[in-house]
Amino acid sequence: MNESLNFEFNINNGIAVFKLNESRFDSTIAGLVKAEFTISLSEEVNKLVVDMSEVEYCDSSGLSALLLAFRILQADEGEIKIASPKKSVRTLIEISQLDKILPIYDSVEEAIKEFNNN
Repeated sequence: MNESLNFEFNINNGIAVFKLNESRFDSTIAGLVKAEFTISLSEEVNKLVVDMSEVEYCDSSGLSALLLAFRILQADEGEIKIASPKKSVRTLIEISQLDKILPIYDSVEEAIKEFNNN
């Protein structure tokens, strides 16, 4: 099995943007995303926007990876915001009531603007 992960990770003015360029966020890549979050979310990064605009399908493994990022950031008083999820992904986050700790925004720009307002 070819385990690779298509993503972009950029930091600008202390805000990291992780864009997952995959259509499925499930067990086949969740471990790779967790590893990337563990490596990338260091002391310098305590504000993270996860751009989910390319993700068509997400399951509990994908949610688990997002929760890992939340826990890593929370340990350093950081925050995570979810940007641009498709309707099915947004519904999954809301049904599981994770939108209380993983706030959802319609765009990356809106999430960054919210960080800058705090």
